[in-house]
Amino acid sequence: MAFFLVKVLSNKNGTFSSQHIHDSEAMRERGIHCVMDQDREMRRKSRFAVSEKS
Repeated sequence: MAFFLVKVLSNKNGTFSSQHIHDSEAMRERGIHCVMDQDREMRRKSRFAVSEKS
């Protein structure tokens, strides 16, 4: 709790940066998306598509 309090007090206006994957430039550069976006992309290709990982 003490570390959280320090973080809250040290940030401007008590705000935090976004922790979402789609807001991270480094993740976008690597082509990593959130699971909801990946699912949406796959369903655009085929409504009944099931991805296979090998």
